[in-house]
Amino acid sequence: MTPTLQGAFVTLRPLLRSDAEALVDAAADGQLWSLPFTVIPSADSVHGYIDKALGGQAEGSVMPFAVTLSADQRVIGSTRLWKIDRENRKLEIGHTWYAQTWQRTAANTESKLLLLRYAFERLRCIRVQFTTDVLNERSQAAILRLGAVREGIIRHERIMPNGRKRSSIRYSIIDDEWPEVRTRLEHRLADSGAA
Repeated sequence: MTPTLQGAFVTLRPLLRSDAEALVDAAADGQLWSLPFTVIPSADSVHGYIDKALGGQAEGSVMPFAVTLSADQRVIGSTRLWKIDRENRKLEIGHTWYAQTWQRTAANTESKLLLLRYAFERLRCIRVQFTTDVLNERSQAAILRLGAVREGIIRHERIMPNGRKRSSIRYSIIDDEWPEVRTRLEHRLADSGAA
């Protein structure tokens, strides 16, 4: 079951089939579906995007979220906890995107704080990982700003919709590092005025 994670600035709530139009509206801010290094829903692909997320949720390996503004519940993006491995207490944060207006704002900082807090403090994870395209330098910088450690390149990790063989960079935060990462994110959020 996907929880609702409430923050002062953003709320992460379970993704719903009825979010299709709101997701496309958010992705239209920057025409994000045209980015070559990630998969973001367009009007043509949004129903398949949601079906895949909810299919993973039904299998117990995915918790898909709509990212909304706490003030008015407007959808500004989406994110997931996925590759959930309860036996080994690890998962990945991914499929994360925000409307262009909300990129590099407190929305990402608070979303990551909410997700990491849930993973480490509620699910008792010992490892949370992130994977991004070698071409996506903005995402790489954002993951490093969280305090994650770069582990290496996974060659030809997946095939993109256009047929490109994507190589990815893997990062992680482990349980021993979480207290310091949490403090860093809390300070960044307070400095942004969103806390």
